[in-house]
Amino acid sequence: MPRNLDMTALRAFVAVADAGGVTKASGFLNVTQSAVSMQLKRLEESLGQALLDRSARAISLTTAGEQLLSYGRRILALNDEVYGRFASDVFEGEIVLGVPHDIFYPAIPYVLRQFTAEFPRMRVNLTSSYTMTLKKLYEQGRCDMILTTEQEVGTGGKMLNEKPLVWVGAPGGTAWRHRPLRLAFEGKCLFRPGVQRALDDAGIPWEMAVESESSRAIEASVSADMAVHVALEGTESPMIEAIKHNGELPDLSRFRVNLYSPPSGGPAFTMLSAMLEQAYAEL
Repeated sequence: MPRNLDMTALRAFVAVADAGGVTKASGFLNVTQSAVSMQLKRLEESLGQALLDRSARAISLTTAGEQLLSYGRRILALNDEVYGRFASDVFEGEIVLGVPHDIFYPAIPYVLRQFTAEFPRMRVNLTSSYTMTLKKLYEQGRCDMILTTEQEVGTGGKMLNEKPLVWVGAPGGTAWRHRPLRLAFEGKCLFRPGVQRALDDAGIPWEMAVESESSRAIEASVSADMAVHVALEGTESPMIEAIKHNGELPDLSRFRVNLYSPPSGGPAFTMLSAMLEQAYAEL
């Protein structure tokens, strides 16, 4: 008599293998850790094989687990393709997407509109914070996928674009001409130390005129021509603009926009990842 694989258990196994642990996999799958562990046990019992080596601190695959992972990815991809072709309207649920506030524009509003049109019953819960905070949330399984701004790409990440930082200020503003140069930054902004070093190296005096943990407060201050800020080229918000300083301000470092996303999250995850990749590649 033919026997059938438990697709839920198989998806849990692939998620654990891709995520490197039960905790992150449970976050991707939106189920409890105990549920994932039970699904893994059920799969191992049905196959009569140990799939995970639990003897070390970090979970690794047994030889049988490695073989199943290869089959499992293909089986799940075909399963998801069938549902995507014949029953795309059944996809519903939530994806928690983490994005640093300073790279929202112009990509994120466009991507969210496009994704909602494709998956009207899926909800994207947008979380905004600093890159390091988002990476911690992702590692804990509290974000399903995240964008980051980094100078390198971490394990499991994919670079979508690389851009230089540019000076930004109020449209037609003059704050950038004042000395000491008035800066507006969040306290934990990743760009802040490098900007200060660049000004010191260029011999340009500066002062921290506006310091707030609110990105809205920073943006309002800059748009009011009270101070200047920096942004990745092409990601300036609608209320500010890149400063044409003709070399009177120093050049700044380049940063990468990286995407961290589960490889086995299903069609909706795959589609959202592809939309983000395309949108940020076109900046």
